Parts: sequence; C-alpha cells; structure tokens
Amino acid sequence: MWELEQELELEAERLRAECAQRLADGGERLRSGHKAMRQRLLPYLLGARPAHVLTAPVIYGLIVPLALLDLALTVYQQVCFRAWGIERVRRREFFAFDRHRLGYLNLIEKLNCDYCAYANGLIAYAREVAGRTEQYWCPVRHAARMSAPHRHYRQFVPYGDAEAYRRELPILRRRLRGDRPPPDPGQDGPT
Repeated sequence: MWELEQELELEAERLRAECAQRLADGGERLRSGHKAMRQRLLPYLLGARPAHVLTAPVIYGLIVPLALLDLALTVYQQVCFRAWGIERVRRREFFAFDRHRLGYLNLIEKLNCDYCAYANGLIAYAREVAGRTEQYWCPVRHAARMSAPHRHYRQFVPYGDAEAYRRELPILRRRLRGDRPPPDPGQDGPT
C-alpha cells in the first residue's frame, strides 16, 4: 500500500511539474485563456442555487471552531510534545494555499478554495498530531477494522499481544523523537 502511495505521489509530482512547465512556456496566452474562462462576480452571485446561498453561513460559521482547533493544537504540541520529547509536527507542511492564483476563478471561488485548503490542511495537521500522540501513548491496533488509519497506525502492535506491546512501546516512542535504532534481526515486532 505504501509503495502504491509513493508511486501515486511521484506521478502527481510529474503532473505538477508538467503543468508548471506549460504555464512557463505558454504563460501569457494561457493566462489570458484562463481569464476569459472566469465567471464574472455578479452573474455568479445571481446564478447561485438557493441551497448554496442558504448553506454558506453554516459552512463559513465553522471558521471559529476551526481557528480554535488550530490554536489548541499549537498549544498542545508546544506543551505536551516538548514534555514528552516528541518531534513536533511542522504545521506549514499540511497547508497549500495556491489555488487563489488561478485566473479562471472569481473572487468568491478563490475565497472558497482558500477556505477549503485551510480546513482540509488543518484536519490533516490535527490527524498527524493525534497520530503521534496515539503512537506515544497507545500504539495498539484495534480489534475492529478501520477504514482509513493514520500513517503511524501500521507500526502499532497487534491487538491483544501484551508481549509485543511491552517490547515495542519504548521503540515506538524513540521513533517519535527522531531516534531510529538499527532493526534487531531477531525481533518480530513492527518495523
């Protein structure tokens, strides 16, 4: 699974580089084509579906709890991860604000894109902080199947394996500090 994810990421990177090259090669022509595709603001607003207009305050109302979560995660990491000796998550690695530069998006679409980038980046950041916390305190797989476990989960010890838990807990904690001891060839635990 990890190898497939890496292959997909390599392909995505190739496509990003190809797009950047197209922008560089056809720069002005491409930009003017994008600008021609932009829907003007007034027709965009007048053509909005009522359901979109009515749900906009609900969507944008989440900015307050999202910002509070962002602040709480920052404080949590600064206090707890420092106390436990865990390498802190680099927040900026989870946020990508670039879609607002697309010429075919109008002002509202750009705002929507930045909002989604923030919300999804924040959730990914929170997932990484929670994953590291779980690896530190309770790195045991669940008995029930999980549909989308975080990236640390595959290292966790099997459910019900007390010996593996006691043996692997200090190793998994060291990994969070950035200490990666050489693998013990006689060890059957997760790698």
